[in-house]
Amino acid sequence: MSKHAPLTKATQDNTTAAQTPADSTRRGARAAVVETKRRPRLASIPLLCVFVPPEALAPAITGEEDAPGQGDRPVARSLDLSPFELPGSRLRSSAGSASRGWYAPTISGAPTTTRQAEILNTGIIGAPTSFRGVVNGRDNLSSTSISHDAPTAYNMQPRELTSPNVLLLGTVGAGKSSFTKTVMVIRPLLLNKHRAVVFDKKDQGGVGEYTGVVQRMGGTHLLFNPDGSGTRLNLLDPEIVRGTGFRGQGALVNAVARIVRDDTPSTVWERKATRYALQLAFASFDDGRVPTPADLLPFLGQVPQDKDLSKKAADRFHQAGLTIQYALDDLLEDFAGTFDGETSNDVDLSQKLTTFDVSQLPDDGPAVPTVMAIGNMWLMGRLRQERGFITNVVYEEGWHMIGGPSSRLVKSNQKLSRSLGISNVFVMHKGTDIPPDSPGYTVVQEAQTIYAYRQDRDEDARWVTQTFNFAPDTQEVLMNLRPGNCVFKFGSNPETHMQHIRSQWEAEVTDTDEAMEAGAATA
Repeated sequence: MSKHAPLTKATQDNTTAAQTPADSTRRGARAAVVETKRRPRLASIPLLCVFVPPEALAPAITGEEDAPGQGDRPVARSLDLSPFELPGSRLRSSAGSASRGWYAPTISGAPTTTRQAEILNTGIIGAPTSFRGVVNGRDNLSSTSISHDAPTAYNMQPRELTSPNVLLLGTVGAGKSSFTKTVMVIRPLLLNKHRAVVFDKKDQGGVGEYTGVVQRMGGTHLLFNPDGSGTRLNLLDPEIVRGTGFRGQGALVNAVARIVRDDTPSTVWERKATRYALQLAFASFDDGRVPTPADLLPFLGQVPQDKDLSKKAADRFHQAGLTIQYALDDLLEDFAGTFDGETSNDVDLSQKLTTFDVSQLPDDGPAVPTVMAIGNMWLMGRLRQERGFITNVVYEEGWHMIGGPSSRLVKSNQKLSRSLGISNVFVMHKGTDIPPDSPGYTVVQEAQTIYAYRQDRDEDARWVTQTFNFAPDTQEVLMNLRPGNCVFKFGSNPETHMQHIRSQWEAEVTDTDEAMEAGAATA
């Protein structure tokens, strides 16, 4: 066709047909404007329009009824993206309420069996303890603070624990000593009516490891030396068994004799002979001076003359007294300056912190458990007269008290400990050191606050898992814990993987690696 050819009728028809889609689009837009006017008022408000039911928006999202190629079928054209059009689970719990303008959301979530989904449940990742008590550290799952101490949990209403006993286990270098000093001693001392008594067994530069804590916090440091140059305790000091009379004195003397005789218990005859000798010893010192074990020895073996005893019975009574005499004599020969003579003047429980430093006494002799037994009885006697305190009694190398000859003494004092506000804290390497038939084993079973640090041996990790009803997979966790981390459990609550957190000041005071660091610095 020529460029200037006249426009024919066919050409005009084609031009009209070509313009029809554009005209239809304009008509569709005008129709949409008309329909928009009939939408609910809420539909015109940004953000809030998504809450308009889809039925009300139906006229507003249709147009181009006569679009080419689609016949009379409407074409969807969303003006706003509403949650009703999104894929996924049903968002409305009641279609009827939704049609009347109510939100009515459904609260049921999608089920899952993956452990990773626990992080979505705030109840699972929430703090495993309340805010009450002493801050222990951080929960490794939720990164929330863990606050707990046995006396506070025991005194809650209702009680969260039925026993204030605490047990810490872990191999050397796992971090249990720094945790004990921080959480069981330093932090509780900041509270009113709280104090601590520590039996310090670990040597650090010629003294116990708690010496630095006493120097920083203030308190009484009692150092016991084998040569007698340190503190001295008198077995017969009435202050030790205050309020119990000859019964308490006799129980202590027989407990010490049992320690010396490799856990051989005293017979009825031996207990009677001991009490009779104590009566004679105290009666002979009517000038006010307190008799000592050396003063008691001559009276052990004497037979009461006011009783009609047969020759055989008198001889048995005499032999029973001599047995106790020989046991005490062996103790005084080896540790004369420690247990013979009057009690040192610096021995006093009036301070908020008292440490019995037995780090220089030999491990394999009767000295360490004897000091622990005397200190335990002395504490009981003191607290009978001074009620109202919460006292953490920390036994480093605690198997001496619950696995050795002193276990029966500790077990007999458990009920009294609760009434006197005492929380016994036993620190040891592994629970397999405790004989299952020991009376102190019940003390372990009653402990309801457990801090289990790394266990190197499989049998030790298994013992912890089975004894305290940990989850089966915790056994492997215990063998792979990093220093400063432990598995914590209290009461019937499930165990928690915890990291102990210290301030810089606490880290300096509780450091137990000075000797190793000094050696590394001079190498």
